Amino acid sequence: MSDYMKPAAAVILPFVGGFAGGIVTRKNIPTWYEGLKHPSWRPPNKVFGPVWSLLYGSMGYASYLVWRDGGGFGGDAAVPLALYGTQLALNWVWTPIFFGAHSLKWAFVDIVAMWGAIAGTIFTFHGINETASYLLVPYLGWVTFAGALNFWHWRNNPSIEEKKD
Repeated sequence: MSDYMKPAAAVILPFVGGFAGGIVTRKNIPTWYEGLKHPSWRPPNKVFGPVWSLLYGSMGYASYLVWRDGGGFGGDAAVPLALYGTQLALNWVWTPIFFGAHSLKWAFVDIVAMWGAIAGTIFTFHGINETASYLLVPYLGWVTFAGALNFWHWRNNPSIEEKKD
């Protein structure tokens, strides 16, 4: 693979699940999400797409830096990249849980696990490439905010969870 294709592939990878999740999200915003009670501090819906695009791109490039500098999957980067893959998988399943299954509680459980995996990824990336770890800090900040928003929705929309239990 050329020197340009490796970082491009790493950047594109997070968008794969993001694109699939976007289909589920778009379908459920007008039919379900807008019917929830929302906090006054919820950003407008149009903010989420650009923010996630920036975060997906930066996290993909960070993974490339660690893969390059840590010797790939067979080198020092094996554990950091496994953590990266874990947080990415948790990121990808959050949308179908929240917007698809309408499970605010299990989406919150997922986002807490994702937060821990992101923190672990940042910590392990730092030992291989500091820039890569710093590229993930805004992502952790956004997931912290998204977790608070998810928690607020869960606690203030009890009828949604009562239907699930």
